[in-house]
Amino acid sequence: MYERILVPTDGSEVAEAAVDAAITLATRFDADLHIVHVLEAGELPPGVEDEGADESAVRGREAVSSAADRAAAAGVDATPTVVDTGGSVPEAICRYADEQGCDCIVAGTYGRTGLDRFILGSVAERLLRESPIPVLTVHEETVVDPALDRILVPTDGSACARAAVDQAIELALATDATLHVVHVVDSGIVDTGPIPAALEEAGERAIQQVVERADAAGVSATERSLLNGTPHQEIVDYADENGIECIVMGTHGRTGVDRYLLGSVAERVVRLSDSPVLAVKSAD
Repeated sequence: MYERILVPTDGSEVAEAAVDAAITLATRFDADLHIVHVLEAGELPPGVEDEGADESAVRGREAVSSAADRAAAAGVDATPTVVDTGGSVPEAICRYADEQGCDCIVAGTYGRTGLDRFILGSVAERLLRESPIPVLTVHEETVVDPALDRILVPTDGSACARAAVDQAIELALATDATLHVVHVVDSGIVDTGPIPAALEEAGERAIQQVVERADAAGVSATERSLLNGTPHQEIVDYADENGIECIVMGTHGRTGVDRYLLGSVAERVVRLSDSPVLAVKSAD
């Protein structure tokens, strides 16, 4: 399914977790692995000596070499690379991925929450919005199970969700996994009283459409659930309770201050879920 996987690293603990996940994924799909450290402002390229060189730059370059050794020990063909930003770090990562024909990025992200987190963002969060190829995010303690037996895809019937459904079906076929399809009726849009039947019916239709597509594609098994509550929390709870090994979600490419303040269901799930999250940007 994946032929060339890219993992950026700066030597941090969360980046090391991403490297482990990328090696697992590359082993699972017999893919080539590109391990990249992006030089930020003030960092020096390899071979250029400077007593004032930032310690983080040295650590990043050492991390690339160390990760390549770990990949080789696991039998994975790895290409270690140090690249200049030529802009922002996410832009450099996306540009490298395009140049090398990578079809998946694995990125580490922290699970912190709070208003400052929304405003400041992170490299991983910007990749979720800007990367044209799927981005798998992991936390420091996330372990990717190579079996990938249980995959979750939330849907609301939108174009954004359909892009994720396509990826989830392809992943389920490649791993012979059970595909869990859920729709969350957002209880926050109802001020008082019971959830309107029309919302539940729309959710059931969205689920049914995905199940039919999965069946037609040859997915071996599907599970379906209609949930009520706060969307991101219901998705995270469902993943925990059902031993989900990968959550596949669609994300928009919109940016702006409102985007940082409001966040999105996908970005909240990325921050809160212990399961790896595979984010797919829709064409819109």
